[in-house]
Amino acid sequence: MIELLFVACLSTAVDDCRERSLVFTEITPIQCLMGAQPELAKWAASHPNHDIKSWRCRTVSFEDKEV
Repeated sequence: MIELLFVACLSTAVDDCRERSLVFTEITPIQCLMGAQPELAKWAASHPNHDIKSWRCRTVSFEDKEV
């Protein structure tokens, strides 16, 4: 499982930032890196009051996720 982890901040309150993520089950880390910008653009289009400050791809497992 690959997670696209990113930090999004409110446009009007740059100190109000949160980690968000998109999880993919059928891609490789390289595919995540190559496809991240279009996915982030889709997310940003549906969340116009937010700015994405940083992002990264990482491999995760169910054991890594908080319950």
